[in-house]
Amino acid sequence: MGQIYKKTHNKYKIKGKKKFNFLTFGSCGLKAISCGRITKEKWESVQWVLRKKFKAELNTKQNKIWNLIELNNSLTKLSLESRMGKGKGLIYTQSKFVREGSLLFEFDSFPQQFQKEIIKFMQSRISIKLQLVKF
Repeated sequence: MGQIYKKTHNKYKIKGKKKFNFLTFGSCGLKAISCGRITKEKWESVQWVLRKKFKAELNTKQNKIWNLIELNNSLTKLSLESRMGKGKGLIYTQSKFVREGSLLFEFDSFPQQFQKEIIKFMQSRISIKLQLVKF
């Protein structure tokens, strides 16, 4: 059948930023400045578009992109007609609450003239404010 997801009741802290989040794989990366939630579908589409953009702009397969987010929260939904007291509902997607200061992506072999363009492009795709971090 596939993966089995648990129904969770987790609430995450909105205040406070993640400290000591350093680059581990690449030479530069994208860091979140604001906090927000990213769903599974949104994250997969952003990854796909980012890889396509890198391939089109750089014309090489030498660059590496590391994805640093693991989806850890499952979102549930009940039908509109159901009455109260009928349980939590079915899982319809997964999500991750991204806190301020957490790294989303890391890149290797990333040219400087392409940096501003990629930040603007990613900012239009994700509702979280981003900043470029260098090694």
